[in-house]
Amino acid sequence: MSDTPFGFGLPPEEPEDGDEGKKKDQQSGGGQGPANPFGFGGLPGAGGLGSPGADNPFAAMFGSLNPTDLGAAFQQLGQMLSYEGGPVNWDMAKQIARQTVSQGTADGTKDASVGASERTAVQEAVRLADLWLDDATSLPSGAHTAVAWSRAEWVEATLPAWQELVDPVAERVGTAMGDVLPEEMQAMAGPLIGMMRSMGGAMFGTQIGQAVGVLAGEVVGSTDIGLPLGPAGKAALLPVNIETFGKDLGVPKEEVRLYLALREAAHQRLFAHVPWLRSHLFGAVDGYARGIKVDTAKLEDVVGQFDPQNPEQLQDALQQGMFQPEDTPEQKAALARLETALALVEGWVDAVVHAAAKPRLSSADALRETLRRRRASGGPAEQTFATLIGLELRPRRLRDASRLWASLTDARGVDGRDALWAHPDMLPTAGDLDDPDGFVHREQIDFSELDKMLGEAASGGEKPNLKKEDDSEGGDAKGDGTE
Repeated sequence: MSDTPFGFGLPPEEPEDGDEGKKKDQQSGGGQGPANPFGFGGLPGAGGLGSPGADNPFAAMFGSLNPTDLGAAFQQLGQMLSYEGGPVNWDMAKQIARQTVSQGTADGTKDASVGASERTAVQEAVRLADLWLDDATSLPSGAHTAVAWSRAEWVEATLPAWQELVDPVAERVGTAMGDVLPEEMQAMAGPLIGMMRSMGGAMFGTQIGQAVGVLAGEVVGSTDIGLPLGPAGKAALLPVNIETFGKDLGVPKEEVRLYLALREAAHQRLFAHVPWLRSHLFGAVDGYARGIKVDTAKLEDVVGQFDPQNPEQLQDALQQGMFQPEDTPEQKAALARLETALALVEGWVDAVVHAAAKPRLSSADALRETLRRRRASGGPAEQTFATLIGLELRPRRLRDASRLWASLTDARGVDGRDALWAHPDMLPTAGDLDDPDGFVHREQIDFSELDKMLGEAASGGEKPNLKKEDDSEGGDAKGDGTE
């Protein structure tokens, strides 16, 4: 779990300019938690997270009162207070994400339109990856098209998935805001509640926009966090980020691109041909969000003392950890279900890609370990996921899942391994990840019996009956009704 699961602040970063950077960081509240949990530094005139305006969303908007920014600032303020949509202002999220992308990454890399040669290279890499994967999995190709995206295009394409992931969490916050006042006072306080919800939607939208914009500068495809963020059937790679990813690896650029294409294409196969998987994962996120407990006593204090001219009160309350997961069996079960499912997805992709790449790419082992370490060190994808949803994947589970899928391949072959995706009840559990050999041995017996039953049903015979099978061992079961 993240230490501040619902603080919604971006992961802290070390200042890049030595002592001067530390001084600036101290002036902006650095070292004592996220100085700006809602990230208003991305708005016009804000000057970044370390600027004085970053501590106050309205100061961040108006900045130094530069006349060229005033129009945009007032427009943003109007959008914030007039918003009447869902729990997150997604129009603002999209705008902030695109602004963040346009600023470039910390290493100075700017976004750029994808050229024709890069698009062709990505299409050829995905096509070759699909050919290699045919030998490593029984699931057919799931990518109808292969595309090369810029960072801005990644933002546009993935925002609908982020909305589905984040709205359940934000909805709980918005509902709590309206429930803290006694019923007889809610009618009188209607405008105030409406203003708070509008501001809450803008705050969530701004934070999410910044986080997604930062993530766009790091991801290499549409499935980096183990979830299908892009449109179905569309394998996507980001050439500018692949270039950055492979710069210091000492591996030919073509091999890096091909290995990442293998991972993207493997994810696409899984999500295309396991129809229940997407809803299973997103449903687990929603189930976890429904268990979020809001500290209503703290929220009541905030509402009772809320001053429209001092909106950072709400921001400060959120920063102090108002939202925590409930310590209930249901909440723990939802968390375990999500973490295990994500680990199984990533472990399967890791095992399948390794099987396809190992005989063909000399750098397969090095690239595999690089990606594993990226996850183990809390890479940008995991950090952003934890920031937005309040969850943090456990890398140990990913390695355990990869070992389990490899053991299943050895014991049952590719077809037997992949057949486990037929239904969620057939998949390994969190306990099985601790004892993969036990799972393989135990499930092999049941799985063989199930194969036998399904084979009889498919042959046109009568309904399979385990008792008759036992009684007619070695013979043809006619089902004559005798005991």
